Amino acid sequence: MAQPTRRSFLARASAAGLALPFCDTLAAAGTAASGAGPQRILMLGGTGFLGPHFVGAALARGHSITLFHRGKTGADLFPTVEHVKGDRETGDLSALKGREFDVVVDTSGYVPSHVEQSASMFAATAKHYVFVSTVSVYEESGDSKQELDENATLMTISDEEAQKARTIREAVPNYGAMKARCEQAAEKAMPGRVCNIRPGLIVGPRDTSDRFTWWPVRIDRGGEILAPGDRDAVVQMIDARDLADWMLHCVEGRVVGVFNAVGYDGVVTMEEVLYGCKCATSTPGSLTWVDEEFLAENKVGPWMQMPLWIPRDGRRVYANSRARKEGMRFRPLADTIRDTLQWAKTERGERPFRSTGLAAERERELLEIWRKKRG
Repeated sequence: MAQPTRRSFLARASAAGLALPFCDTLAAAGTAASGAGPQRILMLGGTGFLGPHFVGAALARGHSITLFHRGKTGADLFPTVEHVKGDRETGDLSALKGREFDVVVDTSGYVPSHVEQSASMFAATAKHYVFVSTVSVYEESGDSKQELDENATLMTISDEEAQKARTIREAVPNYGAMKARCEQAAEKAMPGRVCNIRPGLIVGPRDTSDRFTWWPVRIDRGGEILAPGDRDAVVQMIDARDLADWMLHCVEGRVVGVFNAVGYDGVVTMEEVLYGCKCATSTPGSLTWVDEEFLAENKVGPWMQMPLWIPRDGRRVYANSRARKEGMRFRPLADTIRDTLQWAKTERGERPFRSTGLAAERERELLEIWRKKRG
């Protein structure tokens, strides 16, 4: 396969629908919002990664925001916005007692009992509950080549196990099943008024998980770069800013139902992502592609140790046509790469990648082994 040039990469990106003018997103939101007027929005969370993008977009459109959080992260964000402190893990929502909101947006629900408590608390007054779930709710068995839509089988967990978890830490081992239970808890408390949004990998500026950020930073460092697995492996991500704008569209349009919130309008491959990162830097570098059998033989772990890489038998492709029909739009992938790299160079700083990516010496060692194997 010929290596993509800058021109061919941008042409493919445009053909895949990745180069839509981003103002289309706001235009779609404006259409859904006609007659809705300013909303009183309660954010459960909202001071981490996705939340600030949503809050910024909502404030820009004239909505009133109340942030409910523990005060441990991002307490200095949005000083003109009302901050209410409490703790879902201890059940302390007392500061919200007697309050009324038009919409509750829940970006911090991991434990079903927490979501049940918050949704029930506002069931009599709120018109809408927007819950940020995950595509991890889907059962992992089945044909990995089959595109999963919102009707695919969900992961399950017993009532006993679900009720045991009272903290996020306790919920994480059963992450997908617990998120599915959270969706059900919200719908039970507020039937017909819930929008369950299932994103996959959320990326962009402010992403401290480094699951995507590692690639623009690594490629900007230059040199010989180990590129993992199949070049044509499908990659589905969503820029946090696109997700936030679409969430606001759902709020303003009182959109309900279940939606896979993943990119893109067309197929985007691992090769296009990595060469897109090359287009964002002037640092000389070359990609050396190694197959997944080699990675497995050398005990290179997928997803975190080797970001974005998932072995063939574990890959899933998620249908997003329902969300796109409801107005979800995507900025150019090139913008996400550029902005993430800029954020990493300025705000993220020089702190090391502790949980993602290969150490430089390990990468060099693997590339040397690969060269010897290939003769």
